[in-house]
Parts: sequence; C-alpha cells; structure tokens
Amino acid sequence: MTMTKLPGTERAPLGIRLLQGLRRDLDWSTMTAEELAARSAAENRTVASRPARVIIGFPDRGAVIRWREVALPGRRLRVRVHRPSPGRRGRGADRTHLPLVLHVHGGGFVGTAVQSDWVNSHLAARLPAVVVSVEHRLLAPGTPMSAAADDGWDVLRHVLENAAAWGVDPARTAVFGESAGGLIAALAALRASASGLALAAQVLVNPCVDLTPAMFDHASIMQHAHSPTLTVARLEVFRRLAVPRGTDPRAVSPLHADDLGGLAPALVVVPTLDPVADHGRRYAERLRAAGTPARTAEHPGATHAFLSTPGVVRQARAARDQIAGFLRDRLVDARPGRDEIDQDGKR
Repeated sequence: MTMTKLPGTERAPLGIRLLQGLRRDLDWSTMTAEELAARSAAENRTVASRPARVIIGFPDRGAVIRWREVALPGRRLRVRVHRPSPGRRGRGADRTHLPLVLHVHGGGFVGTAVQSDWVNSHLAARLPAVVVSVEHRLLAPGTPMSAAADDGWDVLRHVLENAAAWGVDPARTAVFGESAGGLIAALAALRASASGLALAAQVLVNPCVDLTPAMFDHASIMQHAHSPTLTVARLEVFRRLAVPRGTDPRAVSPLHADDLGGLAPALVVVPTLDPVADHGRRYAERLRAAGTPARTAEHPGATHAFLSTPGVVRQARAARDQIAGFLRDRLVDARPGRDEIDQDGKR
C-alpha cells in the first residue's frame, strides 16, 4: 500500500506547528557532552510527565506496564514491559505463551521508552502480545550507534533465551522500531538472519537507515530540511554521535547491507513530511529487490515521529492500526502464504 502526494502541497498538522512555535530552538551542535546529557534527561522527564500524555497519548487500559531490569553482558539495562491485563478476554487466552514484540524507541541522543506507551500498550492488549521496549543507551560522546544497536540485539536474545520466564513464544517474534529505533530494529533483523534466528516480522517507522555520508543526498532530506519535528541540523548531530570519526558507517547502515534477502517480512511506515522519508522508501525497495517481502505505508501530511504524538497528529491512529494488523497477520493469524507481498509492496 503506497500513497503519494505532490511535493509542496502538504503542511504539517496544526498541533505540531503550534507546539513548534512554543518550543525554544536549541543548538544541539554547540553543546558540551555534559550539556547534551543534561538536556536529553530534561526532555525525557518532560515526555514522561503526566501532562505530556495529552500529546503522546494515553495507554490502553487493557495493558499493564512495568519497568524491568535485565542483566546483559557487562551491563544492566531497563526495559519497559507491556502485557495484556490479567482479566482481559478475547483471542489468545493463553497469557503465558504470547507473541513477543521487541520495540525500540526513537530519538537517538534523546528519547525514552515511555514516549511509546500509547502504541505499545495497544499492541499488548489487542494482539495480544508481550511488548518489550528497550531503554537503550542514548548516543553521546563515547556511546556510538553500535552500542545502542547492541542493546537492542542483546535484549532480544536475553528474552528469547529466557522465553518461559517472560511468557513468550520464541517462534512468534517481531522487531519494531521508530526513527533511530527503526535503524536498531533493522540491524536486529539483519543479525537475526545471520545467526539463524527466524523472526516473524519487522516494523520500521520513519526509519533512519543510512548513516554513511550519502545519508544527506536523498531528495527528502533537502525538501524537508527544516521540518517541525526533525531538521537536517539535528540529523548532523545525530550522525556525528552515531558514527564517530574512524568508525565504519556502513556497519550501522542497513540501506547499504550487502545482502537483504531472507529477512523477516517488513512493514515500513513513511510520514511524507519527513527528512528521512526517502530512507524508508529506498530501504523497502531494496528489501523487495532482494526477495524479502516489504510493504510501504505512506501517510501524507504526517511528520517525523508522528506515531509518538497521537494527540496532535491524527494520522498516528491509522498507522497504529496498520501496524497492529500487520503484526496480527504475522504473529497471531499466520497461515501459509499470508506473507506474500508483490514487488509493488501491495498484499
């Protein structure tokens, strides 16, 4: 399912424009490491506050949300776990052998799993499934994208290796990420394929999948360079932190992976008013060219990170329902032949 609209005919949602007008512009590029860490922490506290729910959405009452700490090689990491409420009835009555959705939030050097409670609680309650959202290490001097990617992959392996304790079915596992989290999810899908782990699905929402110098060459980057929710200036800081000088950007750029065949079927969600819109489009094209089923769902008039702002971007609800439907097909109602997707990205 691919929808298009002529360039220059769309405007960001009114709520996003009003919020942008109220926010003070920050020059992230000039911040010291200490200032960057303090600013990131302050923004995450704001997002996690109760008043922010008006913008980032209220969790589904059919889900229970808890923080949990997991022990990983050389570190401990928090994850935000969403489960169906014990009293909830419906499909999937067995609450101890549920599908697993490994989720990674967006933001890169800012972000928290809390900002995705709205969509993750809905998936937990409605599929039903166990949704584990990774509070990965944020990008910073000394913490590149490879570290954040390791967090996503190591949490996925930890949960699957302890599936009984987590109450999940390893055979019904999907990865789901937004923005920088979409990059981490895409890398996890690649690692899973290389290690023989069969994922059922991958969902990539406004993913940034190219950290090579060519990441700025895509047409959408210049077309939406000053969009309300993501600017080229912020992307430049993101790339500088993600791939420090002397590291190989191709290693964390799924768009440039040598082989994209045999990966889990993908849903790539693309808001059209997004600098990295072409990242998602090109990645879906490369997946299909390699023989991996990939469906592109475009949302005209939506901005980057729109799935985390359902209170001000109406398209977020439609995207959430698309994601839920795609994951239900792959994790709950899977039948032979249901993952057939043609080369145009249509079912």
